[in-house]
Amino acid sequence: MTAVTGTRTLKVAVGPKGTRDWVRDAVLAAGADIVDPDQAEALVWTDDAHGSADQPGPVALRELLDGNVGIKWVQLPWAGVEPYAEAGVFDTEHVWTCGKGVYARPVAEHALALALAGMRELKRYATVRDWTDQSGISLVGGRVTIFGGGGIATELIKLLRPLDCEITVVRRRPEPMEGVKRVLEYETRFDAMRGADLVVVACALTPETQGLISSVELELMEPHAWVVNVARGPHVITEDLVLALREDIIGGAALDVTDPEPLPSGHPLWELPNCLITPHTANTEDMAVPLLSQRITENIRRYGAGEDLLGYVDPQLGY
Repeated sequence: MTAVTGTRTLKVAVGPKGTRDWVRDAVLAAGADIVDPDQAEALVWTDDAHGSADQPGPVALRELLDGNVGIKWVQLPWAGVEPYAEAGVFDTEHVWTCGKGVYARPVAEHALALALAGMRELKRYATVRDWTDQSGISLVGGRVTIFGGGGIATELIKLLRPLDCEITVVRRRPEPMEGVKRVLEYETRFDAMRGADLVVVACALTPETQGLISSVELELMEPHAWVVNVARGPHVITEDLVLALREDIIGGAALDVTDPEPLPSGHPLWELPNCLITPHTANTEDMAVPLLSQRITENIRRYGAGEDLLGYVDPQLGY
């Protein structure tokens, strides 16, 4: 498997400096040459999307592209690329791809684990030291609403099949999906909240979806229903969620992402008995490395062969 254009081996830059060896190995596995940015036509960029003391963030990527006009395609590692969109990095001069869909299976698995743990009240049972009354909700035959129609939703729908759930998906384009009873657009999302036993947030973070779950949506939910967020913290208005949980407006919330993130020690969400939190661990590094390695290798092979790439980013939509 080689990444060649005609008889020419594809030249790929890897950045920023200090990128881990497995990223470089994934590039080499596709048969490409790793070169400096001024010689490259493609770039695999694996910085911290938010930037840090050790990682330069989206601004450095923009500067690198401005100074190396030969780069035509950029591969980003993350499924959620909103920091790049917010920083104005995306343009129509380059082809952009990301980790969209790469992590769908482990994240969907985690979403289902959070849902079942919450609805079965495992947090409470794990902390009591006496035999207690029975409680909990079964998801078998239940009604599930999923926000987002991408890879995570697709994988979660597969996992829900044995439970015989009635599934509603809310997405930007209301196109039919296999295994889904109805697909709605965001403007009609209120209909999707009513009657649902479980609401799962698994969509991209955009201006349209920021604050998607507020007091309005929460008050439309069933008193026993749980909301699970495995997408981005700002999808949910935290203050509204805290109030809904305290007043038992909904059954509970299971969150792998929060706003703010990391969630500070002492935040009210930590203490609520009907709130289950995991520290953005739906996709761990050990899970991500082989999955992202495969995506990098495959996309380099496809680029060199002139085939469609996986995980395209729409510069206008920002995901």
